[in-house]
Amino acid sequence: MYRFKSGFKLKEHISGFALSLILFAAIFLFFIRSVNNISTDTLDRQEESLRDALTRSIVSCYCVEGTYPPSLAYLKDHYGLTYDDEAFFVDYRPIGSNMYPDVTVLRKDK
Repeated sequence: MYRFKSGFKLKEHISGFALSLILFAAIFLFFIRSVNNISTDTLDRQEESLRDALTRSIVSCYCVEGTYPPSLAYLKDHYGLTYDDEAFFVDYRPIGSNMYPDVTVLRKDK
């Protein structure tokens, strides 16, 4: 009974609530987008790191053994190459024992 006499206006209260809700939604969307950008940047760095590790492992094999590795499994077994199989696809095609292999790294989420 007193709330109607004290000047309580339901219309102003609802518009303030709607403004708060819109502001919360905007902040929440900004947060989600920022997390997504960080995740994408992390995958970009992992892909670059994988390419570098492949190159180092291939060149190390050639320096030590005098031939390029015959397969990707050989690099994993003998040179400790590891990567996330669920995130990346590596296509390794040896051309010859004395020619640098054709290596392609693709991200699976794209």
